[in-house]
Amino acid sequence: MRAAPGEFEIIRDFFAGAKKLTEGVVLGIGDDCALLKAPADGLLATSVDTLVADRHFPADADPAAIAARSLRVNLSDLAAMNARPLWFTLALTLPESDMQWLRGFSRGLLETAEQFGISLVGGDTTRGPLTITVQVTGCSKLPLRRQGAAAGDAIYVSGPLGAAAAALPVVLGQKLAGDSERKAAERAYYFPEPQLATAAAIGPLASSALDISDGLLADLGHICEASRVSADIDLHAIPVAPVARQLAGESALELAASGGDDYQLCFTVPPPRIPELEKLGLDVVCIGTIIEGAGEVRAWLDGERWFPESAGYQHF
Repeated sequence: MRAAPGEFEIIRDFFAGAKKLTEGVVLGIGDDCALLKAPADGLLATSVDTLVADRHFPADADPAAIAARSLRVNLSDLAAMNARPLWFTLALTLPESDMQWLRGFSRGLLETAEQFGISLVGGDTTRGPLTITVQVTGCSKLPLRRQGAAAGDAIYVSGPLGAAAAALPVVLGQKLAGDSERKAAERAYYFPEPQLATAAAIGPLASSALDISDGLLADLGHICEASRVSADIDLHAIPVAPVARQLAGESALELAASGGDDYQLCFTVPPPRIPELEKLGLDVVCIGTIIEGAGEVRAWLDGERWFPESAGYQHF
């Protein structure tokens, strides 16, 4: 019987063959450090996220899907700041060195990396509760930030919301669903689409932006706090994902407003730049307006103030 692989065997057998998909990788996996050459122009943007089994994903989920989600949610942070992906590192904590699990995980990770053109350049493995930490680095010539929104700016979202939140009970096995519904739920939850192309298009026009991870109302609140403004949004204007309506019915709008995990962009555009945005032909939707204030987000439904049952995802 073949012995379970150790740390160096895991790196050699499952990750050392990662392609150098971006420029600047002088030395990748296999030494004490990666050697990277920063682009001549632009700023480096870096972000790190940790995903914990049975907190951010079911421990018994398909390892390829877990890997795809782990990298995609980090790439969304780069999109939020209009940064082009360059490199990433992986810290992987495993209860045991399960070769079948590692084979699926590494396949899902490297396929996702190739899809989005980002190079795996290093990392670490150790024993413990299943935990995945991904750090991404990109380059931004025109970074977007949370700070910058001003009264009168229009508020946009880059696409439909509510899909991942509606999918979660199905993914967790808390809600029964047919085969097609289950596949749609898994797709929505494990394969969010980082809005890199949209970010590049709106980069010259937007006054502020972020990605929607904790819920639209909560994340728009971050823009308002950073920019020292408030916001009015029309709930009927929020684009609700069809799969959210399919899975959650009447609760779909609530999930679109506060559910999180869709990783669409929320951004603001000054009125003089709106005609330029419209000429781009993007599938973005205006949902409200920035107003004077001190960080409040007011949601309106049929002329009445509306309050969500949930304040958005809480990390603690």
